[in-house]
This record gives sequence, structure tokens and C-alpha cells, in this order.
Amino acid sequence: MLFAGMFHQTYAQQKAPLQTLKIKNTRELHDFFKYTGQDVPIISGHRGGTTKGFPENCIATFENTLRHTPAFFEIDPRLTKDSVVVLMHDATLNRTTNGTGKVSDYTWAELKQFKLKDPEGNVTAYGIPTLDEVITWSKGKTIINLDKKDVPLATTMKILKKHNAAAHVMLTVHTPEQAKYYYDNIPGVMFSAFVKTKKELEGYEKAGVPWSSIMAYVGPENKPENKEMYDLLHARGVMCMISAAPTYDKLKDPEARKQAYQQTFTMGADVLESDLPIEAAAAIQEQLPKASKKAKYFNRSTPAQ
Repeated sequence: MLFAGMFHQTYAQQKAPLQTLKIKNTRELHDFFKYTGQDVPIISGHRGGTTKGFPENCIATFENTLRHTPAFFEIDPRLTKDSVVVLMHDATLNRTTNGTGKVSDYTWAELKQFKLKDPEGNVTAYGIPTLDEVITWSKGKTIINLDKKDVPLATTMKILKKHNAAAHVMLTVHTPEQAKYYYDNIPGVMFSAFVKTKKELEGYEKAGVPWSSIMAYVGPENKPENKEMYDLLHARGVMCMISAAPTYDKLKDPEARKQAYQQTFTMGADVLESDLPIEAAAAIQEQLPKASKKAKYFNRSTPAQ
């Protein structure tokens, strides 16, 4: 069977099995993100990946994406008034829930009264999840990538340690200092790091954070200037990610989006982050290798929960 056959090419039924990532420990997580030159293009669902009926930062949305394609997910932790960590991109509830006001002005018990909205603004039956719930759900299914919002580094560190979650939770870091703090305190932790310039690359090397612990975000655009960073990072065994969320996902023409998603990989990136991960995964079917050593990390036989 071709490796590409591991991915659905049509929209799956609601009860289709989850297409999971089989990563059991931090060694495998590092290997999954290690650049080799013969890797499988990887899709990341930005805020989980949204479609009609499915809100961002919601477990039901993560599962909907996994019914169509293996993926990992960038999500957004924020603090409530009583210091519970929940998933919410904005500082306020207005855009993504039927509530109003700041997340930090509500206790967790108070937030339970609200429901999430889908991308079209429709109120759904889904409530706001806690980070604890998402970490527990994701184990054995996928990798979650925690963006940096208002949660202190020490709080995030304690949550990862409590769940022993370094094998399936990675951390977005914006500076070498943030990475060094986590690296010194969480054995085997993996980062999605902002490394868009040579100066930033040199900063991570000076900080002493090993490249084996880093997947690099290089920007939101496919441009020839990226090649220098791709070459520098690939030489260090580092995969490179482009985020289409602020750029190509917003193109009105589906064919234009498809071409942009494909171009992301033909120009040298290894990971595509998208608000439309199901569509992006379908667009790159022809770019999937017929065989890969990384195939062992992809699984489509896990029943939907």
C-alpha cells in the first residue's frame, strides 16, 4: 500500500476512526520532528482547525480533524480568575462564545455557563475545555502545541509535569530564554520555536537549547528568502513550519489555496499550520511519499471516542 493511502481523500463520516499519531515517548517525538530530507509533510491544525459546526480550541473539533487526517494541534491556554487554565485564543469571550468580557474576570465555574461558537458565529453545544482535559484526551491520539498567552511559564511547567506529558505536549516559545527555562525544567520537552532570522538562530545556539528539541516556525509566507533559513535549519536536523492561518487560508479561491499549500512544501517547508487542516491535507495528497520511515508514527485504526 502506498504511504499516501494512510490519509483519507474524502470527507469522513461523523463516526469514522481517528487518524492518530503513534508517539509513545519523547525520543519518538524528537524523531518525528527531526528533518531527514525524506520526511512526510506534516499538517498542524491552527487552534484545532475549524469548519462549520466546530469551534476553535475545542476537543470535538480536534476529533473532527483527526477523522480526516493525522495532524497535531496548536492551541491557546489562558488563565481564569481562579487560575484554572482553559482554552481560549482571545483575552475576551466575545468572538468565540456566547459570553462577553475577559476570560480572566470569570472563575472556571462561571465559565461553564457559556457555549462556544463555530467559525460562522453559530452557538454550538460545546463548552470551553480546560487544558487538563485536553492533555488527558490527547494522550495516544495526537500532539498538542501550547501557544504562549497569559499563562506563566512556571504554571505551564507544573501542568506538564503533573500529567507527565512531555511526549505529547510541545511548547511554542518566542525567545531562547523561554526555551531554556523549559528545557532546564522538563526533561525531553519539544518546542515550536520562532526562528525566522539568522540572529534568532544564533540566539538559540547561544542559549544551549539543542536543535533536536526544536521545530522552527519561519513565518507566514512562501518566499524565496526563506531558503537561507531552511538550509541553515535543515543542516541542523530541524523541521521548518509555515503558518497559512494569516495568509493562504484567507484566499477566497479554493484552487489558489490548494496551490499555496502545495507550494509551502515544494519551496522547502516541512510543516504547514492551517485553520483549514482537512482541506490542506487533501491538497497535498500527491506530495506524500510512497514510503517513509516516519510511516510508523501514523495510524488510522483507532476507533473514534
